[in-house]
Amino acid sequence: MTIFPVVATQCRDLANLFPFSLDEFQYQAIAALDAGKSVVVCAPTGSGKTLVGEYAIHRALAHGKRVFYTTPLKALSNQKLRDFREQFGPEQVGLLTGDLSINRDAPIVVMTTEIFRNMLYGTRIGETGTTLQQVEAVVLDECHYMNDRQRGTVWEESIIYCPPEIQLLALSATVANSGQLTDWLQQVHGPTELIYSDFRPVPLEFHYCTIKRLVPLLDSSQTKVNPQLKKQRQPQRQPRGRGRVSLSFVVGQLQQRGYAASDLLHFQPPGLR
Repeated sequence: MTIFPVVATQCRDLANLFPFSLDEFQYQAIAALDAGKSVVVCAPTGSGKTLVGEYAIHRALAHGKRVFYTTPLKALSNQKLRDFREQFGPEQVGLLTGDLSINRDAPIVVMTTEIFRNMLYGTRIGETGTTLQQVEAVVLDECHYMNDRQRGTVWEESIIYCPPEIQLLALSATVANSGQLTDWLQQVHGPTELIYSDFRPVPLEFHYCTIKRLVPLLDSSQTKVNPQLKKQRQPQRQPRGRGRVSLSFVVGQLQQRGYAASDLLHFQPPGLR
């Protein structure tokens, strides 16, 4: 991994674009983009990876170019459409999903990754089709979906078929093999840098919810299981629906403790969704 110095950016002064101090990994990712390389940004949730994608958009607009911003989910694409419309203006942003086509010729087009892959099917590897003309960069948000057994090939094919002159910006918080991903991107697409950060600005707290209460999962040392969660004998078989923790109860427990933002892991018997 190359450590890039903080340098003047290609489009505008960063202080004008972002009226706050950037973290070191954000400076490094921006410098790598300005060096003409594709970039893999691996950093925890809430650390500001999206800012690098926003910089790629600002830079493309300053160059009179376009950016494709891909996401794995329609709901996330719709959210990005709203966010970017507020930030860059409604006329600057378009949307392409399996259901909607809005302002598809806009400088910024948000789309599902499957739509981007399907665009590339119409062009030969290494060539730029009409749909990709003037595209300076493609953002692959949540690129850890590449590890998904059923959908991962969508990301692989998107990277393989994407013309080498288009910069790729892959963003992920949970990809485990970021180094291998970067090496592979360099082989099949072009010069690529890994920008990695393990600093978590939003700390995680783990809790376990029983049918009676919500308790911390770990003890005060954060190294062992909370002694309150003693292993109990397997309860006798109960009628369907009894003994289960309802989602509303969990949410109520979280709200009582002031946890506004939470990820819920709902453990169920194997085979149940």
